[in-house]
Parts: sequence; structure tokens; C-alpha cells
Amino acid sequence: MSSDWMKRTKFAGALSQGLTAFACLIIIAIVVIIMGNIVSHGVQKISWEFLSAPPRDHFTKGGIFPAIFGTAALVILMTIAVIPLGVATAVYMYEYAPKRSRLVQLVRLAIQNLAGVPAIVFGLFGVGFFIEFVGRGLDKGLYGGRLVYGQPAIIWSALTMALLTLPTVVVATEEALRAIPNNYREVAYSLGATRWQMIRKVVLPQAAGGILTGGILAVSRGSGEVAPVMFTGAAYSLPHLPTQLHHQFMELGYHVYVMSTQAFDVEATKPALYSTVMVLLMLTFLLNFTAVMIRARIRKKLRDGR
Repeated sequence: MSSDWMKRTKFAGALSQGLTAFACLIIIAIVVIIMGNIVSHGVQKISWEFLSAPPRDHFTKGGIFPAIFGTAALVILMTIAVIPLGVATAVYMYEYAPKRSRLVQLVRLAIQNLAGVPAIVFGLFGVGFFIEFVGRGLDKGLYGGRLVYGQPAIIWSALTMALLTLPTVVVATEEALRAIPNNYREVAYSLGATRWQMIRKVVLPQAAGGILTGGILAVSRGSGEVAPVMFTGAAYSLPHLPTQLHHQFMELGYHVYVMSTQAFDVEATKPALYSTVMVLLMLTFLLNFTAVMIRARIRKKLRDGR
């Protein structure tokens, strides 16, 4: 009986290993098929003019440079807004607040609820809170060269996307803080460091990799969302670039939506549509790669003790 049991155990292990490997192959195959389809259709339209010129003639001519610039600016502004807020929230919950505090439980519940809210709801919230409430009654700055409130703008889109990606940064940062051994904190305290000195000099440098991981995930999601920016700042078509925070902007994800649903001739815009999707993926990979390289450099400095 022992021999039969061993055979059944080995068979079950081999079967589970085979099924998991097959699932991984299916995922890889799906990604390869999608990427292959996009690249094979999108590379035909890629040119310097397409990457450096504004759209013309109902998106059938010209390029997508305003959308590339707007997407990059949106992601950068979103990252600047969400990283400090998310890190500060995670540090307070794990380092300052009592472990069983009702406030911490309430914040964690709020973060979980935020993570489950559809993106379009964030877009409606951005319109109601940032545009209509925060900027109410300040339209007089519209022509004065100052920050204009009360209208769709890239700053409102960035803040809305920061709220959308906030749970990702908070969870990743808190997990990074939890992974740091308590011995590091105790040694810092024994040397006379205050709590803030311990956090600033010991905890945050050790958790930098996890914090940047949360930032990478936030960039990945923020660069592909359409609903929030569609409500709060993205424009149908603009021949110029947003040079101030109160300007509207073009965004690659929204540009794809416009070309696929609202273009004058959808069939005529298909080559540009595929190329725009390809550029969006390339830009997302570039932003993620930059963040990964920064994370790797920080980790190397920590290992080397510099």
C-alpha cells in the first residue's frame, strides 16, 4: 500500500506541475499572439512624421506626438503626486499607528474599497471634486496666465489618476516595510536615533525597492487607463502641446478610443490605430524599464553599502 501511495503522490505531483506549466504556456502564447498582431499591423505606419507630428485630416494623416507628450506628462505628474502620499500613508500605518488601531483598520478598509472601485467612477469623482468643487468660482484666471480651475485640465487628470493608483503604492510600500527585520529598528534605537531618524536613515532606504515596485505598478496602470482622463482633461484632438498645468491634453489611450469609435472613417484610421497602440505599449515599457533600472541601481548601492 505504501508503494501505491507513493506512485499516486508522484503522479499527482507530476500532473499538477504539468498543468501549471501548461497554464504558463497559454499565458505566454496569448501575449505573443496579441503583441505579434499589434506589431505586424502597427509597424507599417511607424515613421518619424508619425512620431513627431500632430494628427491631421480626421486622424488619417499626420502623427500622434501631442498624445505621446500628454501621456508622458500625465504619468510623470501622477507619479509625483501618488508616491509621496502613498509612502506617507504606509509609513504612518506601519511605523506610527498602533497595530490594532481602529484608524488603521479604517484606512486599510478604505484602501481595499478604493482598489475595487471601477476607473470610470474615479473619472466622475474627478469631475465632481477636482473640477467642480476644488476649482469652483476661479475661472477668472482663464486668460491671466495663472493656473485655471473649473475646467478639464492635465493637473486634474493627474490627481484623479493618483487616487486611482494610490492603493497599489500603499500596499506595496507596507509590504516592503513589513519585510524589514525589526532588528534594524532596534539597533537604530539603541544608537540613540529618534523614530523619524530611524525611518529616514534605515527603513526607507531598505524599503526603496518595494516602494519603486509600487511605483512601477502604478505607472503600468496609469498609462493605460482611459475613463478618468476622458472626463477630467483629455481632448479629442489638439494641434499643440500642453505647456501649463491648466491646459487640456491628448492621451494615447483616449486617442485609441477616439479613432476606433468616433473617427470620420474608422477603416481609414486602422493603420494609425494599430501604430498608436504599438507606441502606447512601447511608451509603457519604456517608463517601466526606467523605473526598474532606478530600482536596480538603488538596490546595488544598498548592497555595496554606499
